[in-house]
Formats: sequence, C-alpha cells, structure tokens
Amino acid sequence: MTETTADSAKPVQSTAKPGLGINPPAARVVLVGAGPGDPGLLTVAGLDALRQADVLFYDALANPVLLDEAPAHCEKINVGKRARKHLVQQDDTNQMMVDHARRVGMGGLVVRLKGGDPYLFGRGAEEAAFCAKHGVPVTVIPGVTAGIAAPAAAGIPVTHRKIASTVTIITGHEDPTKGETSVDYLGLARLIERGGTACFYMGVGRLQSICDELASHGLARSTPAALVQWGTLPRQRHVTGTLDNIRHRVEDAGLSSPAIIVVGEVAAINEPGLDYFTNRPLFGRRIVVTRTRQQSSSLKDELERLGAEVLEAPTIRIAEPDEAEARRLAEAVSSIGNYDWVVLTSANAVDAFADKLAEVGRDSRALAAVRFACIGGATADRLRDRLAVDADFIPSRAVSDAFIAEFLDAHPLAGARLLLPAADIAGPAIADRLREQGADLDTVTAYRTLPVESLPDAVTQRLAAGEIDWVTFTSSSTASNLIALLGDGADALGRCKRASIGPKTSQTLAAAGLPPTVEADPHDLAGLVAAVVASER
Repeated sequence: MTETTADSAKPVQSTAKPGLGINPPAARVVLVGAGPGDPGLLTVAGLDALRQADVLFYDALANPVLLDEAPAHCEKINVGKRARKHLVQQDDTNQMMVDHARRVGMGGLVVRLKGGDPYLFGRGAEEAAFCAKHGVPVTVIPGVTAGIAAPAAAGIPVTHRKIASTVTIITGHEDPTKGETSVDYLGLARLIERGGTACFYMGVGRLQSICDELASHGLARSTPAALVQWGTLPRQRHVTGTLDNIRHRVEDAGLSSPAIIVVGEVAAINEPGLDYFTNRPLFGRRIVVTRTRQQSSSLKDELERLGAEVLEAPTIRIAEPDEAEARRLAEAVSSIGNYDWVVLTSANAVDAFADKLAEVGRDSRALAAVRFACIGGATADRLRDRLAVDADFIPSRAVSDAFIAEFLDAHPLAGARLLLPAADIAGPAIADRLREQGADLDTVTAYRTLPVESLPDAVTQRLAAGEIDWVTFTSSSTASNLIALLGDGADALGRCKRASIGPKTSQTLAAAGLPPTVEADPHDLAGLVAAVVASER
C-alpha cells in the first residue's frame, strides 16, 4: 500500500490525446458513498468496491477506518475538503481520477470514496461527467446520507406519520442574507409551517442567519430546531431548541462542524425507543484496547456495539517461535496421536497448534484419540472454530489456579502423555503441577509474545490530554508493556479507569501503583466487557 500526501497529490502526466479518439483503455472509476460516519453504514456494494481498489481517492469526511479495507497494493490519495481548506482543488481531483484510471488500465478499479452520498452536495455528478467525457467508464454506488442518518441517531425521525410528511435537503453553505439566493426561504418557511422538515448541510457558521431568514418569512421563532454534530459516531452530540434560542444552545454546548441542522416539529419529538443510539450503556465512552491487532477485533466490536469509541493500542505482537522451537512443535504435532491430552492456555495457542497441524499435512482426523483441555471459554471457542473439535475440559474460571485444581481432581494423570504448547513467556506453574501428578508432559513454545516498539500517536496524545475514559488490559504483558511504552507518561493511566481481565493482570497493575478499577468475572472478554458496563451504570 502507498499513500499520497496533499503535497504530492498532483495529476499524473497523461499520454492521452483528447479529441483524436485514441485514448488508452482505462480502469473503471466508481464513486462510492461512504455514509454518514459509522463505517458499518457503508453499503455492501461500496465495501466490495473498496476491497478491489487499485487507487483510492478519499474525502475528509470518509471514516479513515474504511481505508483499511483497501488491498495492500492500493494507492491512497487524500483529496479531502473542509470549509476553506482544500488539499486538492476540484479540477485537479477530476483530472487525477482520469489520469490514474488510464495509468491503471482496463480491468483495474479506481475508487472515489465520498462522505455521505456522492450526489448529495458531493459534486459526484461533476466528477462522473468529467470521467465520461474523457472516455473513462464510471459507475456510482449511493451512500446513506447524513441529513437522514444523523437526526435518526439523535432520536429525530425526519418524517413522521402524525407530524411531518415532507423533508427538504438544503445547503447551508450559501449566505441566505445575500442579495440573491437559490433557496426559496419563503416557500421553505411555508413547508415547515405546514409540517415539513428542513435539513441543512454545512450551515453551522450561518446558523443564526438561517434562523433569522426563516423567521423573516413568517416562520414562528418558537419552531423546534436541532443541531447534530458527528452524527452516527460515538462522539456524536446534539442539542435541541427553537429558532429563537438554538444558536445560543449550540454555542453553550461547544458544538461545531460537521453537523446537520434540523428545523421542524420533528426536532421536538421525544418518544420511547427513538434514543436507541445514545441510550447504549457505553455511548460516548473512549476506551483503549491493548490487545494485539490480530486479536482486538472481537473486543473492539463488542465495545463499539455498546456505543464506545475504541482506540487500538496494541502493546504486544505475536511472532513465530524460533527455528528450534518451531521444529519441536512440528515433531509433536506430527505424532499427535501419541498424546492423551493437549492443554491449550489461550486462543493464540490454538492458532499456533492448528497452523502447525496444517503445515505438517494433518487435519482434525488426526485428533480422534486426543482429548483437549482449554483454559477459558474463549480458548474452547477458538478450538471449535479452527479445528471443529469440542474441548473435553474447561475449568469453571479461566485462571491457572482453577484449571490446576479442577483438572487434577477430575483426571488422574499418572502415566498420561500431555502436550502443552504455550507462549514463550508462560510461567511454569501449570507444567510443574502436572508433572508432580505423574504426567509425562512435553512443553513447547508455540509462539512468542513480543513488545511493540511504539504506541499510536492518537492514543498517547489523548491519554496525555485526559480524554480517555477506560483502558482495558487482557493479560499481564499488555499491562507491563503499556506502562513501559508510556514511560514518564504512564501517570496518565491514573486519570482513567482500568479494566483487568484477571488476578495476574490485576497484580501487575497494582504493583505499578495502578490498581484496576474493575476485574472481569468470569476472567474472559465477555466478563471484561460486563465489568466495564456494570461500572458505568
């Protein structure tokens, strides 16, 4: 993947000869609506296009998370616009799309990712026409527009059977007090007066002028109004009021662009269920997840489902074992039928075991005579997902003490052959106790847990600014590594709440003078999320 900055985002020198009809065959250009902000509101068709892109032009309002969906070879070019700040002029953007489409050639794909919907105040029609006029095939994938989605997320339906039967989308970018305006404010005032809804885009800076103009054309200053900032995102905020006081309420709340202004009776609706978005238990909470990037998705997804803004700060990375240990694991897996039990202490251990099984040319059929003990439901779930094998033993609590006591009580081990593939930093407690009970145990390093070199800037900056509500710790190593990575800045962890997955992790935090605010019970990801939610009630 390559990324082009604003300074280097210049049109490619084209070999085309306009008017001679001999332009080289070009890649297809697809204008994709990125939706209102929440990456989950991108359409299926839009996501499919992103995953095939050779070149990606993206806007300022397209959620940057979506850029990760592009393939590794994709060139990403930022052509974003904000009020009075244009990284690239529109004419240059048009020409760049054509030039890159010709460079990529037939069979390739150039994606233009635009906030909201390409044809709604997005100049998408201009871009499509420019491509077509220059012989570049172009298609459009519509997107969910903020004018409808943002109010909905704030509990405001833009239409309602009993209240509003029309909705008008207006640009607030032009000054309504200028000599000539393309907006019929008299007609708009009459529509709102008769039960219509008006949604203004790009109008925060002219909010008072818009309200005054509507009032000057006869709309009562008591007419409900609302403003929704960052709609559909965890940082969403909104205020309601009337034409008479909405500007003051917006200023008092410190709201700014990007935002949608809603005028009409629907802005005063307050009915059960409409606050589904903001009523989630973790709405607006900013939570740092310290798991490895490969592992963070399940925890991240669940926290986001509950309304949190999640920042990933992987403090460890998973690596292959060294050559000698990799060979030992391969030998053990190749002769897996000689073991009575395989003990798996983590989902990473399951992955390493399953990968090595495939590498030596074996599959689940080789496991028919082997029993599996898993520490924790998440480990057992991964075993089922990877190898279609159900664990034969899971302790009541996902900690080593519970595993040792309950496993040894249920299964005599004298003479039994056991395989324990684990992390390089795994402690000796489990292995020592199993051997004490007479087990013939082979321990082998299945993977290495290594610290990362640095944290994302967004995480360190927001921690330092006191803008983080929670930090989650899913192992002792994530705790010790984060503290080490922060260095002198580790004091910032004392200003936010800390969630620990279990006793060992809690001990590490306490030893650093940062005892956990909550500890998961049970000691797994579900328990971790439940503990955070319970603390917020």
